[in-house]
Amino acid sequence: MRYAIYFTPAKDDPLTQAASIWLGRDAYEGRDLAVPIDTGLAEDEWRTMTADPRRYAFHATLKAPFTLAEGKDEASLIATVDAFAEKTDAFDIRELIVAGLGPFFALVPGAPDPTLQNFAGSIVEHFEPFRAPLSDADIVRRKPEKLSEPQRNYLHRYGYPYVMEEFRFHMTLTGPVPEERREAMHALLTERFATFAGKPRRVDALTVFVEPQRGAPFSVLHRAPLKDDLGRRVFA
Repeated sequence: MRYAIYFTPAKDDPLTQAASIWLGRDAYEGRDLAVPIDTGLAEDEWRTMTADPRRYAFHATLKAPFTLAEGKDEASLIATVDAFAEKTDAFDIRELIVAGLGPFFALVPGAPDPTLQNFAGSIVEHFEPFRAPLSDADIVRRKPEKLSEPQRNYLHRYGYPYVMEEFRFHMTLTGPVPEERREAMHALLTERFATFAGKPRRVDALTVFVEPQRGAPFSVLHRAPLKDDLGRRVFA
């Protein structure tokens, strides 16, 4: 079993609903959804291009999937997430846009955001005691020979190469898209998520996801609201 600490909007947020339909999975209910009929893609192409983000569910990674360290358990992880959320302020990302990140597409901030970077870095550090060391096989799967030196250092230090200054907030919408299909996919996703692009996105909670066994789909286990501007916890 592995756990992860993600940002994802609330279950009834329109963005959650739109992304769940696009990916074909409801992480809050832990179930697959019907194949969307309005994508303009053949079913096989849609399944292939959404396979990875469907398994991991709609989210932005804050603390990448990890096995619990010796002496740690689920209850203590959730209690620590709740305690962290109780003293952490909610904040807005100024805007999200659809963008390509290498061969895949995601919703990303329209501009660098120091508040978001600091928030993500603090989570990586704070929850590090809960993470068991990576196995040799896990390290090999990350292909360290293709990482930069800082990324390799972070892989060994935190179990994930894309943290601290290497972190880039992204809410993944596709797996790898063939180069000849990227322009069309960008246009499709830009249109499909136009309602949410160019607008603020409130980061109002930490959400613990769980993978019951390696290779299984991730589902929401626990959502911990952050504080609002008046120091109250946000229970939207």
